[in-house]
Amino acid sequence: MNRSLKHSLSPLFRRCWPGWKWCAVSLFSFAFGSLLTLHMLDLRTVHAENSHVFELRVYHTLPGKVPELASIFRDVSKQQEQYGLHTIGYWIPIDDPAWKDTFIYIVEHQSADDAKKNWDALHKDPAFLPYRRAAAPLIEQANGFYKVDEVLMNPTDYSPLK
Repeated sequence: MNRSLKHSLSPLFRRCWPGWKWCAVSLFSFAFGSLLTLHMLDLRTVHAENSHVFELRVYHTLPGKVPELASIFRDVSKQQEQYGLHTIGYWIPIDDPAWKDTFIYIVEHQSADDAKKNWDALHKDPAFLPYRRAAAPLIEQANGFYKVDEVLMNPTDYSPLK
């Protein structure tokens, strides 16, 4: 009876879905091909290959005071280097009126902890105090705070600077 049941159901399946073998082969081929090409996807997390961090600092000055602030930083940059605050560069934006009163620079640190330690050491140095006093009246204030944007950044794995 088993044999006759199987024999009797066979035409039924052939009539209902005549291309089931081709569909199964196609599905199997797709799954196998997907597994073979999975290694081609780059699913890594973007991160730096070392522990360096970079700090972006944007100073918003009073109108027309950027050249004076830049002059102060020209002198204080030597002192920053003594405290492990390695400056990548200083910039004064051009062409955009919204950025005309800003002074920008980027500092490289060995780590976020080193950044805090080095800034604290510089700010405690009595020789730094005259520079701080000279810069203070040039920087815009809002609600009693100086308008200075500071952000620590990790480079991506494809960044030329790491």
